[in-house]
Parts: sequence; C-alpha cells; structure tokens
Amino acid sequence: MLIPLFLFLICSAVIARCASHVASDHDEKVLKAPRTERSYQLGERFLVECLNRTSDTGEHIADEKGELQFIPFPTCEETERPLELIFGSEEDINCTIPSLPDPLFHLLEFYIHNDAPLTCRLPSLPLSTYETKPQDYTIFQIALTGTLQLSHLHINPQLNVIIHTTSSPKGKGKSKTRSKSESSEEDSDDIEGQILAATAYSLPPTSTSPKLIIGDSLPLQLAVRWYSARTLPPSTSRFSSGLGGHVHISTVVYCLLSFFGGGAVSLAYFRGVELPKRIRRYGFEKLGVSDNARSGYAFPGKRD
Repeated sequence: MLIPLFLFLICSAVIARCASHVASDHDEKVLKAPRTERSYQLGERFLVECLNRTSDTGEHIADEKGELQFIPFPTCEETERPLELIFGSEEDINCTIPSLPDPLFHLLEFYIHNDAPLTCRLPSLPLSTYETKPQDYTIFQIALTGTLQLSHLHINPQLNVIIHTTSSPKGKGKSKTRSKSESSEEDSDDIEGQILAATAYSLPPTSTSPKLIIGDSLPLQLAVRWYSARTLPPSTSRFSSGLGGHVHISTVVYCLLSFFGGGAVSLAYFRGVELPKRIRRYGFEKLGVSDNARSGYAFPGKRD
C-alpha cells in the first residue's frame, strides 16, 4: 500500500511542476508578445522630439528619473501638429512655426550661435505601448545656421534631411518568412525598414534670409532623403564628376596625362634607339655584310 501511494505522490508532484512551468511560460509569452519589434511600413508617420532646454542658459532639462527630457517639435501651422516625418517619403515638408514665443526665440539664439546644439531624436522602430528606453531612439542632430543680431535673427529655413535605413524605401522587400507565392504579390505597402542614423543641416538661401523677431513666424522647408546603404551614393555634381557620378575629372586628367606621357616616352625610345638600329641593319643587308662583320670582325674565329 505504501508503494502505490508513494508513486501517486511522485506523479502528482511531477504533474504540478510541469503545469506550473507551462503556466509561467504562457504568462511570459503573453507579457512579451506586445514587445515584439516590428519595422516601419512605407508611409508610416512618426513624431520628431527635441531635447528640452532652458531659455535662460540653454542647459538641458532632466526628468524626475534624471534622464534627458525630450519634448515634441514645435507645432506646424500647416498640420496643426508637431513635426512629423513619413517613412520612405521624399516629398518636401513645409513646417511654419507661427508666432515665435519668447523662450523659443532665445533658444534659437543659442542654436544659431552654436552655444547649444539642436538635438532631436527619431524612433528607430515604431513605438509600443510599453515604456520606451533611450536605446529605442536614433539621435537626430539639426545644424541650424543663420546670423545673430542684437535686435533680431536671420535663420536659413531650408533644411536638407538625410536618414539612413536598413532597407530601401523605393525598393520592394518582404520578410524572410514569406513564401515565394506571397513574394510574387508584393507591393510598395509591404516595404519595411528601421532607422539607423539621421541628420539635418540648413543651406544658405539664394536671397537674404528672413528676418525674425519675437512673435514672427518661422517657415521651415525640409527636403527629406532616404538611403538604405551606410554610405552615400556617388555625387553627380558637375564640380566633382563628369559622367554620371562614376568617372571623376581627376581620373580623366590622370588617364590623359598617362596616355600622352607614355606616347612621348615610346616615341623618344623609338627615334633614339630602335630606329637607328633598324637603319643600320637595313644598310648592312643592302651591302651584303655578314653578321660577323657587322660586329667589327672581318673573319670568323679571329677575335684578337
């Protein structure tokens, strides 16, 4: 009687242990399910957040946890929302900041005078409902240029934005789990990607940059470009290349100099060395002089 009872207790303990493991694994999977990272889809929007600074000294502001505090970019007049970027879209974005308040105006003075950088961030992947961490973002530095005057500012509002991703926004791609039949039906809506790096810089305007005082509007123009590679493509500027960005002017000049230099050396060698030898050989053949006589010996075998 004791042996069956002992076996029953052992089996009950094993079953309870397995059930607890299954339940814990299930709970863990349920908790981790919403944390599954997904890539950006083509056309998906995301907010731009910038580092919060004091308008008096330009120092950054930390939250109650001691971490840097980021706030949404100022509201754009066109959309009545903070600045948003569209993944994979290379359309120019207009963002007019209406009626510059006094704190923002003084912060612009810090940015223009390079006393403090305009540091922003972009979500590397679409944000989940869980609390995000600093490593979930990509730092987005904006080099805003202009002229600082005593009573006003001149800001260059035209910005070039460069963003590197893990996949080409203009290409077509599917995840590795898709079958061949599904991949044959892929379209632009299935393009995915992750943001790796981003930067922006302003260009000097063709005319005078707008004059700004407190209460004026700041019209920003952003030309966003996306690159799936870690390096930028070859330049197509006429100052650095001549044939589609692959053959540079320096390469063409080097080839021409090498061609003419090699031709000059070959011509000098032919006229100074090879041509006299051939003329001398031709003359000996016409006169019937033997090979031994050509070397200065009239009779073969006598070399004293």
